[in-house]
Formats: sequence, structure tokens, C-alpha cells
Amino acid sequence: MSDKILFQCDYNEGAHPKIMERLLETNMEQTVGYGEDPYCARAAEKIRQACGREDLAVHFLVGGTQTNMTVIDAALRSHQGVLCAETGHINVHETGAVEACGHKVLGVPGTDGKITADRVEAAWLSHIHNDSFEHIVQPKMVYISNPTELGTIYSREELTALSKVCHRYGLYLFLDGARLGYGLTAPDNDLTLEDIARLCDVFYIGGTKVGALFGEAVVISHEELKRDFRYFIKQKGGMLAKGRLLGIQFDTLFTDDLYFEISRHAIRLAEKLRAAFERKGYPYLVENRTNQIFVILPDADLEALSEDFGYCYDHRVDESHSAVRFCTSWATREENVDALTNAIFKL
Repeated sequence: MSDKILFQCDYNEGAHPKIMERLLETNMEQTVGYGEDPYCARAAEKIRQACGREDLAVHFLVGGTQTNMTVIDAALRSHQGVLCAETGHINVHETGAVEACGHKVLGVPGTDGKITADRVEAAWLSHIHNDSFEHIVQPKMVYISNPTELGTIYSREELTALSKVCHRYGLYLFLDGARLGYGLTAPDNDLTLEDIARLCDVFYIGGTKVGALFGEAVVISHEELKRDFRYFIKQKGGMLAKGRLLGIQFDTLFTDDLYFEISRHAIRLAEKLRAAFERKGYPYLVENRTNQIFVILPDADLEALSEDFGYCYDHRVDESHSAVRFCTSWATREENVDALTNAIFKL
């Protein structure tokens, strides 16, 4: 085990103690399998209530990559692909999982990790007005993540514009919410779960990175995508026999505002850490107010910090500077942030 204090990602720890307590309390209960147990039903109902809609289909899967490829494969026919920012998770961090299902990921230039409605429209029009359009993969879905790979978030205005252009051209809008709690509790956020459920055809609420041992909750509003979705979950290996393990976790996360409470904790500590970098005058690779801090530091300072702290290396900026990511989470300890900020001030 490393003796360093880790700020590499938001799943360095296990699960919130309340989840572990519930899993232990219910350990010897007998329930039916495959997500048809009372805990999954109760968790799904709480999520529907949080989204303000009773007509939503809610399904529980184990991890983010599995969720992304399952949703995308369920939505697309064999000749169709999915548009996303070039930096999108499905394009750069999932080992071609979507392509392995037979669907091309169509990268579009983004700004700070985000894709705009104008660029989606341009990509669609470029396809349909091409004389050889039937020889080219057809865009049918737009994938975004909130927060993005760079920690930025979509505003209500941006998501509304994306929703409108997708519906205009018959494209599904899919939001990857692996870190959704941290996006919804960021100081500059103006989106709600109700907004997302209204504007997106399908999205998921991340648990793996926001307090759960594992698990993502897929929320579907589009009627076509609801149909036969459990077949795709099973086919992609996502139908957990002990499905209640997922239901118990999301039931706990959506009781007494726990999901948002622990997300706010991560944001508060990220703000504290961000203030330390700003006080030292370090520039950001990308500015954001979520739990991921992308900062540019001199290599000598990084080497000094590396003795006691773990971070995620992003890329080299120039001969003597590198961009790295420091990440807080639901489990980050205040004393660990204090230790890091003190080390930063001593550089």
C-alpha cells in the first residue's frame, strides 16, 4: 500500500460508511436476482422522484464503460455512430469499447471538453449534404459527459441548445454522468436533475465515483430506448445476478440527500485546494469549479510534491512544465487537503 496521500481520482477509496452498513445489515436476506428485488425498485422510485418524473425507466449497471457501450449499442443500428467531443471519454479512455460493438465514435472539435449545438448541427449537415452520405457512418446520437473529461460543466442554456438541435435532426442525446454529483453541486452550476431528465433522452447517475462501491444508474426518458433495454444489459454482461447490491447502494445514496451532501463535500475541498494553487500563481490547463483541478506546474515542483502526494499526470506543456490533475472526492479528508496546501505554499 502506498504511503502517499492520493489525489489521483475519485475512486481511491471504497464506499461511504452508510452504504457499507446497509450492505452488511442486508447481507443474509434472500431476494430475487437480476435487479428485480425490492431494493432496486425502491432506489429507482427515489431516482424518479429526484428527477421529477414518474415515466422514467431506471436500470442499474456496474461500471461506466459498460454503461456507455450498453446504452449506445441499444440505441444505434449497425450503420450508425455517435458524435462526441474529441476529448470525450468514449473516444479516448475506453479502449474502443463502443467500436467493438460495431459503432463508430465520431469525434468533433470541442472547447474545454464540451461540444456545442452549432458543431453538432454542422456535423449532421455535413453528413446529409455529402453526395456519398450513404457510404458514410450516419450520426444518430450525441454523447456528452457532465462534468467533462476536463472537469467543465454544461450550463442549462448549453444543454437546452444541444437538446433542441438533437431533436431537430432526430439524434438521441446521451449524458454520461459518471461524476454527475460533482457537477450538480459545483458553485457555477445551474442545472438540476429535473433539467437533465427533461432535456436528455438518456443519462446516467454515477455511483462508482460518488460514494458507491460500484454502480451506475441509467435513466431513460425516450420511449424507443426503453424498449428491450434489459436484453442489452444481459447481452453486454451487465445484468448482475445479485442485483440488489446495486439497488441497496443507490437506495442509500438517494436517502436524506446523501448523494448531494457527499458531492458538496468534494467540491468544498476542491475549492480549498484550488485557492492554494491560485495563491501560488499556477495557471490552469482548463478552469472549472468541479472536483477535478487541472493545473500547470514546473517539473521541479511536481517532483517535490510527488514525494508525499499522488496525482494524475496529463501531458507535458513545455520543456519545464507539465499539466496534471488533482482530484477530490466524497471521501477526501480535510487534513489531507491541508497537508497538500501546506506543501504547495512551501514550494
